[in-house]
Amino acid sequence: MNAIAKAIDAINELLGRIIAPLIAIITLIVLYDIVSRFFFGRPSDWAFDVTKMLFGAHFMLMAAYGLRHHAHVEVDVIKRLLSRRKQAVLDLLGYLIFFVPFIWLLLTYGWSFFERSFSRGETTYGMVSIPVYPVKGVIVVAAALILLQAIAIVLRAIMQLREEKSA
Repeated sequence: MNAIAKAIDAINELLGRIIAPLIAIITLIVLYDIVSRFFFGRPSDWAFDVTKMLFGAHFMLMAAYGLRHHAHVEVDVIKRLLSRRKQAVLDLLGYLIFFVPFIWLLLTYGWSFFERSFSRGETTYGMVSIPVYPVKGVIVVAAALILLQAIAIVLRAIMQLREEKSA
């Protein structure tokens, strides 16, 4: 179980380290749009749509990396007061009660959003019609990565409970 959790961590760590610096590209596009607006009196036709979609994709893809590094909202004040066994039980219950329905919805609706967008050839409005389905596909990929990271967390909680039980 530990090997599986470590492999999942490694996957999300690698992808997070690759995806995180791509915010610089988004920043450059925003700067281009600002310069275009300032010097030429009008923004570019494509930059706003591209930055919106890239930032959304970046945010979603970094969610599993954030979960891996415990950079998510959690009630640490109460959790720290508990024993390690109770923390593991709390993690298991939390993921069962809250995470499972959330991830099921995200995967189910994310896939239907992607499928509908792809089948209809959905694009942005305006002069430059940028395809929308790649960003909607990122919803499914991000959900899968988050699910993998949650599996690693649950495996660690189970290992903690087994360790406490045998001790």
